Amino acid sequence: MSYENYCDALKSGQKNYRAHLLKGDYPYLPVLEEILSFVKVDYEKSLGICEIPLDLIVGTRTRGRTNSFAGNFMPLLAAHTEFAGKWIQLCSSLQEEGLRDPVKVYEFMNRFYVLEGNKRVSVLKFLDAYSVPCAVTRIVPRRTDSKENEIYYEFLDFYEVAGINVVYFSEKGRFAKLLEMVGTPKGEKWSYDDRVEFNDLYFRFRQVFEAKGGGKLPITVGDALLAFITVFGYQETKQKDSQELKADLAKVWDEFVVLTQEKSIELSMEPPKENSSPNLYKNLLNLILPDNAPKVKIAFLYEKNHRTSSWAYSHELGRLYLENVFPGQVETKAFENLVAGENDLACMEQVISDGYNMLFTTTPVMIPASLKIAANYPDVKILNCSLNISHPTLRTYYARMYEAKFLAGAIAGAMTTTNKIGYIADYPIYGMSANINAFALGAKMVNPNARVYLDWRTLKDREVQILKDPEINYIIDQDMTAPNSKMRRFGLYGINGENVENLAMTTWHWGKLYEKIVRIVLNGTWKEEEAATGSRAINYWWGMSAGVIDLICSRNLPQGTKRLVDLLHNDICAETLIPFSGELWNQEGVLVNTSDKALPPNEIITMDWLADNVVGSIPAFSELNEEAQAVVKLQGLSKDQNADA
Repeated sequence: MSYENYCDALKSGQKNYRAHLLKGDYPYLPVLEEILSFVKVDYEKSLGICEIPLDLIVGTRTRGRTNSFAGNFMPLLAAHTEFAGKWIQLCSSLQEEGLRDPVKVYEFMNRFYVLEGNKRVSVLKFLDAYSVPCAVTRIVPRRTDSKENEIYYEFLDFYEVAGINVVYFSEKGRFAKLLEMVGTPKGEKWSYDDRVEFNDLYFRFRQVFEAKGGGKLPITVGDALLAFITVFGYQETKQKDSQELKADLAKVWDEFVVLTQEKSIELSMEPPKENSSPNLYKNLLNLILPDNAPKVKIAFLYEKNHRTSSWAYSHELGRLYLENVFPGQVETKAFENLVAGENDLACMEQVISDGYNMLFTTTPVMIPASLKIAANYPDVKILNCSLNISHPTLRTYYARMYEAKFLAGAIAGAMTTTNKIGYIADYPIYGMSANINAFALGAKMVNPNARVYLDWRTLKDREVQILKDPEINYIIDQDMTAPNSKMRRFGLYGINGENVENLAMTTWHWGKLYEKIVRIVLNGTWKEEEAATGSRAINYWWGMSAGVIDLICSRNLPQGTKRLVDLLHNDICAETLIPFSGELWNQEGVLVNTSDKALPPNEIITMDWLADNVVGSIPAFSELNEEAQAVVKLQGLSKDQNADA
């Protein structure tokens, strides 16, 4: 039987050899010595005996037996040779007695090259074994700024914690993300049971993923697994059998496809144009949708109570506005005081059970539950209030608040007598740096000497410091206050002793934003958008021209300043004034944009630098309070969040 096995292995080797030749590729095993001749090595380290997946063993340490094997480790020498006889004998021995001695290998960039045991590897690969015990010596290249090198060094950090090498990624940051999804506390290492559980899941997932054609996608199995557990959660995914994995894989296949695309997000910068007047549009809807037509039942989910939270209150105003715009066509209800990871998922499932077919989850901390619901209920429309989310099953919505902040900055720059202006920010998340910088640029436009002093109210164990500086007499603070609060420190205000004078307020008009999204549903273009974007994620990011944000000015504002604001407002809406255009310099004196262009939207969203007239910094993850850390983990700009998570 082993002779027939060798003949089959030989055919496989010859086929692989010819295929590589036809493509102009090297047809033999890669040789580590040759690879290392182009690499500067930092150090070598013995890892002892490790169980190595056979698909990670890709070549040989030296050229000695290279021409005896094709690139898939199958033999190339004829069946009557001495080599074939030893292969056949080894095949019988391994089938009857198993492996006696470990294979000696070198690891380089998480690929393994055989020093002793090429024929054993060949036979085991032919017998479709999963892994083999190996005595491993790791060869670590010197650090460079290449993407592959940086990913490998992230793997080394991951290996120190997890002690496994089966999983690998094609992009930076994913090893740390995996540790976060698994729930590994900082400073702890995986136990033996942790490794066994993960390896078991990885093996089962790989089988299902590759059986569905995942091997044809230009991503790793690790990339796909991470995307899968981002939706379903690690603990839940571990419990799934192969049939459940297969079923859920079909639900989120676009999550894998989007990983292969250079552009994973379809950014909607303006709402669809309406072809008819509002009254005619409403009349047509009334004709199309009779009184007994099914309503769009919309659930609004708040993390806090709208009576005590200005954020929830602003969305509640939007919900009430929506009911007034669509009487008889939509039905809405708010669900409050939800705790992410505790009762938000159960609440979403309940409201869907109650017949709600559209859900607005109004905070980024509900993204994990929203993703799971979107996967399990594809006929329900799920939208999360966040930005820069690349999950095609979940749409997001936000507004270009930086446009209104630019106007507020112009007011502050015109009003200040000390050239020192305060900015109190909340969370260092996507879009926040754009708000800060736009405010600073607006101030600089009317007052080149204006400096914006930045502080954060979400730092742990520290109060806002700029309130104590007597020279800072104009401050921009939170956008609005809760209905039951008597606090006057919101929007842009001036300070004169104990007195606070509100000058302007940047405002979210959530009602108009919700109205425009619901119209997309009612006029039937929801599916058209889906078809047009393919597997890309749809992010609605509308601005002042759409009426979803604005700046409300106080009557106490000087008439000349108010006139300036009106002119700038009209120019921004007409796109004749773009806040992030022309020469832009960061705090380090680096030119981040040239005079002949405007920053593209994706660079504005992910902006992680501060303008040269901003005094302050983006806080580290470890400096934030617990509430802020929960948000930043999902939407954050803090560069050390993975290290501290």
